[in-house]
Amino acid sequence: MNEQIEQIAKRLVGLREALDIGPEEIARVCNLSKEEYLLLESGQVDISVSVLHQIAQAYNIELTTLMFGSEPRMSAYFITRKGKGEAVERTKAYKYQSLAMGFSDRIADPFIVTVHPRPAGEPVYLNAHKGQEFNIVIKGRMLIQINGKDLILEEGDSIYFNSALPHGMQALDNKEVQFLAIIL
Repeated sequence: MNEQIEQIAKRLVGLREALDIGPEEIARVCNLSKEEYLLLESGQVDISVSVLHQIAQAYNIELTTLMFGSEPRMSAYFITRKGKGEAVERTKAYKYQSLAMGFSDRIADPFIVTVHPRPAGEPVYLNAHKGQEFNIVIKGRMLIQINGKDLILEEGDSIYFNSALPHGMQALDNKEVQFLAIIL
């Protein structure tokens, strides 16, 4: 599995140890069985942003701390220069680039997300997390599935939705798609 996934898994273990809680508690927060959660901590399976978001909200820590391992420091402003945001490629299909990881006490988590094309017929990977989400397509075309409905977004199109509904994205036209995602 990807080294970045292994690093996130280590941070999950570290969080649990720092808070002195058992895997059952975090599993409950994520609506997973203890066994499913421990598989995430093993670093051998992908860890969805929705699961990380649930953990971050439940334990009052920054989502980007779990994803990237660094603590936010700025409270007035934080600049991310073009192409310089901290990035994590969770799977070969998705790459997340944080645009505000250095700003403390954020009320939103903005990311540039790059989705690589996948073989035809492969199902859309769905996730859900508390809150709302805004996406605007910067480059390419994508299919976004929300609560069983397929929607096509073109370059410049945007969508704001209830992220508690199952949702997922897929690149179209056998080309990667890039979009700005803001998780609230």
